[in-house]
Amino acid sequence: MSDINYQAGEQIRCIITSVPRAKAETETIARLMRRDPTAVRALRRAQRMRRQRMISYIRGGRRWYAREHPAKVVRVVNGEAWNMTFTHDIKNDLKSVVSYLKIEKA
Repeated sequence: MSDINYQAGEQIRCIITSVPRAKAETETIARLMRRDPTAVRALRRAQRMRRQRMISYIRGGRRWYAREHPAKVVRVVNGEAWNMTFTHDIKNDLKSVVSYLKIEKA
């Protein structure tokens, strides 16, 4: 499906059919995967937990923080699927990676 004709607010389901070799397309797919409501909840919880576990110490008379690395909750692998709400701001992102995805109504 090269042309994406969905209305804003519709739920769509995307399935990865092949993993791109280029880093830019992989990052675009990962960014789209992070729009899944379950991924959003996991990212929000991971951020809250990182803030709770953040260690601060004084060095040179000022406060420093030892921060954890952010959570990687999505993986771009063949067969992964996610649901998200279609909005027009992601239309160009979807068009750029449509050859790697199967997009259908949820």
